[in-house]
Amino acid sequence: MQDKQDKRRAFQEAQQSYHQVYDVYSSIEKTAPDYGTELKHVKQEVNEAYQQIQTALITASEHQRVQLKQFEQDISAIVDKVNSEY
Repeated sequence: MQDKQDKRRAFQEAQQSYHQVYDVYSSIEKTAPDYGTELKHVKQEVNEAYQQIQTALITASEHQRVQLKQFEQDISAIVDKVNSEY
């Protein structure tokens, strides 16, 4: 039972990190004076999300694995957008 809770917790943490990346990214304003600071925050959130996803993938069910891989792809798209804008 504990193992199942650990799997669920790892997935939920990865999911939460994924949403945090989107929240931080969507709040960035290119014309804001603190744009560089905001980009650093996005980078930090991206790194944390990737770590959480990798941890969750170790114990994920097949359904969770599909979702986690989608999270990775979505975050990668954000990174590509940021890199192309910067």
